Amino acid sequence: MGDAAQGEPIRHEVFEKPFKVNPEFEQWDTPDSYRRFPGGDMLPAKMKVWRVQTTDKTYGGVVSRSWGFNDSPDAEVLTPGFNVGKENGAVGVGRHGNFLQWGFSAPPSKMTEAGKNFFVNCIFYIHKFDGKGPLVRVQGSDRNDPIRLAMVMTRISDPEFGPRSFGKELYEQYKDDPDGLAKYFRDDFEYVYRDDIYRVDHELKALGVASNRTLSALEKLVALAQDEGQDAAAQHLLERYTTESFQSPGQWHTWFRNSRDRLYFSDVGGYKWRVVPEGYLD
Repeated sequence: MGDAAQGEPIRHEVFEKPFKVNPEFEQWDTPDSYRRFPGGDMLPAKMKVWRVQTTDKTYGGVVSRSWGFNDSPDAEVLTPGFNVGKENGAVGVGRHGNFLQWGFSAPPSKMTEAGKNFFVNCIFYIHKFDGKGPLVRVQGSDRNDPIRLAMVMTRISDPEFGPRSFGKELYEQYKDDPDGLAKYFRDDFEYVYRDDIYRVDHELKALGVASNRTLSALEKLVALAQDEGQDAAAQHLLERYTTESFQSPGQWHTWFRNSRDRLYFSDVGGYKWRVVPEGYLD
């Protein structure tokens, strides 16, 4: 990551207290690397940035790639960084549980005034999460990943890459058609999940459930668990997408009713519905 944060600061207390962050904006050429990723062809020729530090550094690591970083309630992107070599939106500064993830490299002596204030504010902000460790540990990539991997698979020399990512049968079907494979996952985006490989959940789709990650879809599965004739399929899918293994429809219903306001779905956390502990978000 280079010297700058990207775009206008979000409306967030970390830019307001204890010090007001007043960035000075510049227009920088959009990195060529941004064009290589989905949506990159739609970006403008120049991007608004503000300097956090002054090292003339134009490359380096990031806190996280943009994909799936904040798909749980304990993570948030505080600012994307300007990243030559990465994708648009890669995380420059973020929070995961009680961890502040600061992606810039310079000491305060080489920070801008806005950068110094932002740094101090981030330390001030993270203190409020003392003792609230991360809810989710990364177990894989988010559902955009098979689309990205499909688009580059013909450029990867490892002969096991395709079967290892998509399974032998699907890879054989699309090995010479990366656009077709990307479309396969894009068309059923709400049914994508991963166990040992990336898959589209045709079982869930056959039940008429519209997604594996919306609360209404989970509620429908819980209802189907009480429907004789579809209960076995619903039970199987509830176990796939939750960390629970209740054996009766009544138990599933009680769990959903009691947890409804604290449920969240995480791709990177294993394509599972999980429950925020009581009091965690207070």
